Parts: sequence; structure tokens; C-alpha cells
Amino acid sequence: MKAFVTTAMAAALMLLVTGGASPGRAAAEAPCTGQIHPNPGFEHGTTGWTAGPRIIVLGDATRPAHTGSAYAAFAGLDVTRTDLLRTTVTVPADCDLTVRFWVRTTTTETSRGDYLNVGLAATGILPKTRFSLAFDGGSQWRQYSMSTGTATIQRTATVSFVASETAGNGVTAFDVDEVSFTLS
Repeated sequence: MKAFVTTAMAAALMLLVTGGASPGRAAAEAPCTGQIHPNPGFEHGTTGWTAGPRIIVLGDATRPAHTGSAYAAFAGLDVTRTDLLRTTVTVPADCDLTVRFWVRTTTTETSRGDYLNVGLAATGILPKTRFSLAFDGGSQWRQYSMSTGTATIQRTATVSFVASETAGNGVTAFDVDEVSFTLS
């Protein structure tokens, strides 16, 4: 009898807390809050990211990370090449995704020949370069932000960083850190 009373009380409490959710419907919708990427600061290497063959994730006392001990480093060889880093996340229906990231540029270049293009593509939105950063981006960490907007359906969003370096113009290195993926 005691077990029945305890079970009945637990069921009544659950109905009170959930407001009597109807069958077949979740008691609470997934909230549009929080960080959704497993490795925004590269502290776990390239986990959660697709990286080109030369993306280096490291900690360096002479070029420290924005926070933590790791960051992604692009280019920096004064050779003609392209480096790619990208990731895809799922954005729930009726949620907006805001992507914030920090970039630092070190260079010996004197003309625009090396670039870091940052793109955002989401289901239903054509891929678009949101930022095209050049050698004059600055040696101090700077934060940038971009957003997908909301949609009534669940979507995927892909963020890409593509560094293009041209030989003969000097050496440019782009460092990226703390790429946060926040739902609202």
C-alpha cells in the first residue's frame, strides 16, 4: 500500500510540474539558449571540426591563445596555398544561432594578398562570406559576430574559415580562437 501511495504521489507531482502535458507531446520544448559546439576554443584539438592538412592547433607562449591554451593557426608560410577549417551544428526550430569568434593577424605583408574569409551557410540560406579579413586586421585579438536568424524548422549551419595566402607578398598568419555557437 505504501508503494502505491508513493507512486500515486509521484505521478500527481509530475502532472503538477509539467502542467499535464498531453500524450505524444514533449513536456518541455528544447530551449534556445546556450553554447552548442563541443570544442569552441580548440582545447581538444580539432575535435568537432573538419580541418585542412596544415591547420595547426597549438598553445604558444610567444603567441598565446585568446583564452585557454589552444587556437587554430592559418597560413604563415609565404607560399601560395589555402587552409580550411569548418564545422556544422544543428539549430533547433524557432532558434537563432549567433557565432562569435576572435581573430589575430600577424604579418610582414605590405599589400593585400593574404585573406581570411569567414563564411556562414544555413539550411534555406545561400552560403555567404560574412567577413574577409586581410593583413591589416591587427596583431591584437578582435571579436567578430554573425547570426543565422530564426526559422520555423530545424536547420543545419556550417561555419567555415578559409585562409588564402599568396607567395612573395610577405608572411601573414591568421589565428582564430573561441568560436562560440550560441542559441537564442
